Order: sequence, then structure tokens, then C-alpha cells
Amino acid sequence: MADLPLVVVADPIDRAAVEALRAGPCRVVDASGDPKSLAAPLADAWGLIVRSRTKVTAELLTGAPHLTLVARAGVGVDNVDLAATGARGIRVVNAPTAATVSVAELTVSLYLLLVRELLPAIGATRAGKWERGTRGHELSGRTVGYVGYGRIAREVARRASAFRARAIAFDPFVASAPDGTEMVALPELLARSDIVSLHAALTPDNRHLLDAAAFARMRPGSYLVNVARGPLVDEAALLGALDGGRLAGAALDVYEVEPPMNRALLEHPRVIPTPHLGASTEEAQRRAGADVVDEVLRALRGEPLTALVPAPGGRP
Repeated sequence: MADLPLVVVADPIDRAAVEALRAGPCRVVDASGDPKSLAAPLADAWGLIVRSRTKVTAELLTGAPHLTLVARAGVGVDNVDLAATGARGIRVVNAPTAATVSVAELTVSLYLLLVRELLPAIGATRAGKWERGTRGHELSGRTVGYVGYGRIAREVARRASAFRARAIAFDPFVASAPDGTEMVALPELLARSDIVSLHAALTPDNRHLLDAAAFARMRPGSYLVNVARGPLVDEAALLGALDGGRLAGAALDVYEVEPPMNRALLEHPRVIPTPHLGASTEEAQRRAGADVVDEVLRALRGEPLTALVPAPGGRP
């Protein structure tokens, strides 16, 4: 038993997934309950499973000399230093489809909350008021501009189309959309969209993709929804666009710093803040745990991996 590869679970994943891993050809140490206990088993770890809490940095990797696989139980891998893992030849896998439905459903929910101005109505009713004047708009007929048009954005667009919302998209990595959505340049998207919906991965090149200049290009009275990564948005510029009346509202599930510290943004009357819960449904977490454990077991058996994250420069 001692000669079996050691897989360390650093962050909480579905318990059934952990048990499936324990049944595989490996030893398992579950350090998810106490982050301070992670360092000791890392010294002998063959594999490491993380969600978003654990940051797989170059420093962490120095304490894991035998590590050959990092498995991210989720989609984004910005908590993994891909340059450092690539330099060591450590493979990185993720669970790219696990949260698709959950994030898509949350996104459409935020569209409706914003456009119908439901949050103020809910708050007023709870406060004992009965404000029945005309307010809000229909989602039908509105144009949603998707910044980043991968799997999740396409699922959002499919659901929004049931409301008869129109779709355009910007994605420098997508020449033509498989669903026929019109692909446009970012300035055109900002100018044409009633809702700008962020679904891009965070890269060194797109931090503050939406800055003051970008907000100035957006249609007056439009909305911003960010369920992707917080640093895509310059929060100071967003506040300026809200206070100046350029934007009618924003819904944010992610922030530049998490947990968020910008009280002016969180308490703004035209902002709907949620605590990065796009992938936090029970169903999505079950899938994420099962998917990454399946990948770890494939690696242990020497089988081809199905969710390998390319190293910088596109090297697998």
C-alpha cells in the first residue's frame, strides 16, 4: 500500500467523489478540512486536487517534489501557476463542463432581476411598501453581448433566446460561432448591447478589459453582468459609470478582490452582488468532484486524459 501513488485532496469536493478516489489504485489524504495540514502530505504527493481556495503557486510546488498531476475541480485555472507546472512537466486537468448549467441559469436569473428592476421592488415590499408603478423592462427584444463565447456563454444564449433576446458576441479565439451567433469586435459589441455579459477567462492581457473607456462606449441605460472573473472589470470605473448614469445597473458574482472589500460597490442601489456562487449548486459540485476524480483515475491507469489544460504556449 505504501508504494501506491499519493493523491492529496486540498479543498472540499463531493464526498462520493472522494470515496471513488479511495477505491482507486492510490493512497488518499484528505487535507481539505484544515489548510494548515496540507504541507506535510504534499512532500510525497503524486497528485493534488484543488478547487479555488488553494493557490498552486511556484512556492507550493517546491514543497511537492514528486507531484505529476494537478486536478482543478472547476472550470477556471487562474489559481494554478501554469508556467510553474509546465516548467516541471506537471499535467493540469479541470472539470470544464461541470458548472455549465448552473452558471448559465444564474446568469439568466441576473438578467431578469436587472431588467425588471426586481431587487428594489422586493426590498420595498419587505419594508411594508406597496409600490406598483410602472418599472422595468422586458428581456424580450433586448440585445445581449457576450464577451467570451465558450461553452457557458453559448448555453446562456440558448436560454436567453427562449425570451426572444438577441445575441452578439466577441471572442478573439472564436472566428465563427457554432450556433450562428454574430461575432463582432468589442467596441461594436459595447455600442450595440443592452446587456454586456462577461464569460471570458482571465489572462494577463485582459485585466480591466472593461475600463472607463469601455464603459463610455456602452449604450446609455445598459447593464453589465459578470459571472466570469472579477479583474476583467475596473471596479472604480464601473462605479463611475453607475453614478454617472451611463449604466442602469450591474450584477456581479465575481470581484477584483474576494471576499470583496469595495463597500461602495456592494451597497450601490443599482448593483446586485452575489458571493461567487455560479458553480455552487449541489449538482454542479457533484459533477465537478466526479469529473476530476475520473481524470485522476485515468492518469493513474495510464489512460489518455480528456480535460488536459494546455501549458502556456499551447503545449499540452
